[in-house]
Amino acid sequence: MTGGAGAIGSAIVEGLASSGHRAVVIDRAGDVSADLSVEESTRAAAAEVLRRLGRCDVFVHAAAAFDLAALADLDAATFRHVLAVNVEAPLWLAQAFTPGMAERRFGRIIFVTSDTFWDPPAPVLLPYIASKGALTGIMRILARSLGPDGISVTAVAPGLTDTPAARTVNTEAQFDEVIDGQALKRRLVPADTAAAVAFLPPTVRRP
Repeated sequence: MTGGAGAIGSAIVEGLASSGHRAVVIDRAGDVSADLSVEESTRAAAAEVLRRLGRCDVFVHAAAAFDLAALADLDAATFRHVLAVNVEAPLWLAQAFTPGMAERRFGRIIFVTSDTFWDPPAPVLLPYIASKGALTGIMRILARSLGPDGISVTAVAPGLTDTPAARTVNTEAQFDEVIDGQALKRRLVPADTAAAVAFLPPTVRRP
């Protein structure tokens, strides 16, 4: 999986490990080091995972660049960086891992997206939300194209989650406003997303 160092990502790693998966993190400081904004580095990381383990049954993309810019302040470098990490990296990794999944007739791909795609909360999230919309579209087309090979492709779209990073950019009033719109009147925590991700690949098929 990617993005295993953050609060949500580390909770996903723990959840997968507790359900019997061997979780390998691809990230700058992960088990396999990679700069996910660089295609060559991402492809090399995928090759290293396959070299070490021989296979990948479940691929979770939780890494995300969160560069902020409204339309008037957006530049090409910022936009392309967000798309490289949030959209291109999972494509290159899926491209590397799915041939083996198809051969074994079993695979699970899970993209962590965001509910901000349906209800954008702020103009400065333009590059982030655009990337999550693109990732949602990719999920849909891969689900149809890879399903016949026994590979399921799904997405988990968490809302505002109580993490150290979220608390640095959201006030207590903003957290309360989100809770007011929820059926369950409590803050989301990383374990909520981790539980959803761990549910999607309940078993790992072995030959």
